[in-house]
Amino acid sequence: MASTHPQALQKDIPVPGDGLDAARMPGHWLLARLGKRVLRPGGLDLTRWMLDSLGVGPDDQVVELAAGLGATARLTLARHPAVYTAVDRDPAAVTLLGTLTAPAPTRVSAVRADAAATGLPDGSATVVYGEAMLTMQPGPAKRRVVREARRLLDDTTGRYAIHEMCLLPDGLDPALADRIAADLHETIHVGARPLTPAGWSELLADEGFTVIARRTAPMALLEPRRLVADEGLAQALGIACRALRDPAARRRVMHMRRVFRRHRAHLGAISLLAAPTPLQP
Repeated sequence: MASTHPQALQKDIPVPGDGLDAARMPGHWLLARLGKRVLRPGGLDLTRWMLDSLGVGPDDQVVELAAGLGATARLTLARHPAVYTAVDRDPAAVTLLGTLTAPAPTRVSAVRADAAATGLPDGSATVVYGEAMLTMQPGPAKRRVVREARRLLDDTTGRYAIHEMCLLPDGLDPALADRIAADLHETIHVGARPLTPAGWSELLADEGFTVIARRTAPMALLEPRRLVADEGLAQALGIACRALRDPAARRRVMHMRRVFRRHRAHLGAISLLAAPTPLQP
């Protein structure tokens, strides 16, 4: 049912961001329009590590926050959880996610909602995860999303994981961190605010989680080797050809790549696995 590389999008379902000017649209939707399906900073390898660490199995009730194009959803459904719920606030993404299916007894659904206010019941999930979305939120919004994940999780069996961009090293000069954030905002047209590994751990701890595992990876989203590893050779060539035919899109992609390379010594990807911190008696 689920393949190693994400399946092609259905032709009659619009990609999120369709109709927007390539020069102004958020960078992740521009890449999606060009055919990129894996939009995670650490690529499929870090996503697979995250899912392995979560240990998703047949007894789990899984909630994916900001599920996007469904690339990770398909990997999760291949692990046959009891329930999988995708949450996204973009209507085109929810329409796409609503086409996902899995063999019985897995129950699959898609909900249009904000990741910080899903409307799902308290303690209704054993696994919650989100990828490449907290980075794009300011500090208070990051906290609201993590707090919502904590609310959704069962206190005894719950596991939470994130996969985000990170700043390196932990003691990075705040002025340099601000400059990197400004450069990211200028190129991807979204207010990216990545944290250091210690910063991400502190965020989770402040909102009721204990971090139990973490892994980092290079931020190589637009490097040829990562493109082929994540998308497959044919899809990677298709992305390159579509970019060559669209001058505005090509300029944006090359600009993003230059910014990522400029800051590669201080930009990475991180995944953290956490469990609800037991309440003190």
